[in-house]
Amino acid sequence: MVNEAIARNKRNARIYKGVGLFVIFFILILMYVPILVLIAFSFTTATNVGTWTGFSFDLYSALFKDEEIMTALGNTIILALSSSLVSVVLGTAGAIGTFYSKKKARAAIELVNQIPVVNAEIVIAMSLTVMFVFCGTYLFMGASIFSFWTLLIGHVVLSLPFVYLSIKPKLLQMDPHIYEAALDLGCGPWKAIGKAVLPEIMPGIGSGFLLAITLSLDDFIVTAFTRGAGLLSGEKTIDTLSTLVQAKIKKGPVPPEMRALTTLIFVLVLLIVIGITVYQNLKARKAVKKRRG
Repeated sequence: MVNEAIARNKRNARIYKGVGLFVIFFILILMYVPILVLIAFSFTTATNVGTWTGFSFDLYSALFKDEEIMTALGNTIILALSSSLVSVVLGTAGAIGTFYSKKKARAAIELVNQIPVVNAEIVIAMSLTVMFVFCGTYLFMGASIFSFWTLLIGHVVLSLPFVYLSIKPKLLQMDPHIYEAALDLGCGPWKAIGKAVLPEIMPGIGSGFLLAITLSLDDFIVTAFTRGAGLLSGEKTIDTLSTLVQAKIKKGPVPPEMRALTTLIFVLVLLIVIGITVYQNLKARKAVKKRRG
């Protein structure tokens, strides 16, 4: 009886493992097959995906000659980097300040921080639009204030709560008395934060920065509601990659050059992920060797 129960448990474990692996691979196939198809058809000049007109790098050469796409790409990169930097600075300062605040103040700040995370993005976009229209009407004598700066504020509002949430776990893992210890050893408040606190939470800051960039790169709703003239678009309304693709879809098929651009973005992100993984593994090995030594 005991042997039969053990055999049955092993058989059930193999079944559960097989089902689990099937589900995982099925989800991975759903996620990555469309990307691989897009990459494959970036090497042909056909307008529609599914039509193969021969292997070619023409889309990649045409991509860098397309002024409209290059302008949107430049706007997207500038906006993503600037909003991420602002979000990281504000999010880091806010997370550290909240961590060393009193319990009631910390609970109130964290509650307020959760609202944009769980709130619908359309609500955030609409509320920002109403605020900018109100400011333009009553503070700037009826002038429209929609520009790069309103767009920047919108992206910071979108990504700031996620930066805070990325840094918070590192603060909780840190020794809460490390700041006071640095002060006791002669550091000033800013030096204590720079020398003692920031190195401890740097992985969270890095994760928050990358998350903020990701949120900014693929955002459409907040961008569409808060953009105005500026950046590389000059006097025209700012176009990012998301708004450009949406505008092209209204008129017809997406430009085939976008397949080449998405392939380059995917490869770049893949290289960054591999680089971060390799760096973390090397760092972990060095830490293990240091402990053993």
